[in-house]
Amino acid sequence: MRMMILIAIGSNLADAGHRTSRDVCEDAVSALAGMAGVPGPRLVSVSRWYRSAAVPASDQPDYINGVARLDGEIDPETLLASLQAIERRFGRVRSVPNAARTLDLDIVAMGSLVRDMPDPVLPHPRAHLRGFVLLPLRDVAPEWVEPRSGLAVQALIDGLPLADRRACQVVAACER
Repeated sequence: MRMMILIAIGSNLADAGHRTSRDVCEDAVSALAGMAGVPGPRLVSVSRWYRSAAVPASDQPDYINGVARLDGEIDPETLLASLQAIERRFGRVRSVPNAARTLDLDIVAMGSLVRDMPDPVLPHPRAHLRGFVLLPLRDVAPEWVEPRSGLAVQALIDGLPLADRRACQVVAACER
């Protein structure tokens, strides 16, 4: 069954090649576009890029965030393994929770799939609380409805504290 797949993209560290976080995010989009063979998921669209402070608050550099929309078929475990392989290619090292990172790719949702185990938990358990996910998600899927709550993306955004919405600023359009 073909489904809409939403992937959150984030970076707040340059990679070993000294490229910026935005460069890393843009290259990650290219990696997503080429990650699956036919008849795997295909890249449909990419949000604008947004800048936001680290969550939870820390002295880390700001993040560049976006969301990619894919369409197709893939099982959640295979998708998670593919995303983690892309993260490793970009120098992601998993150390402590919420550490700064060169690349973070999270599955926000896979169609209306709801599951608590095994990993990945779907939809992402905190995506509905994060402006840096919801604002770019609205760019690529304004019709998206969070499967657990039944709330539309705009309703979720409207429910965020105003400070969270203002703290996430567009930095540039992704030209794709």
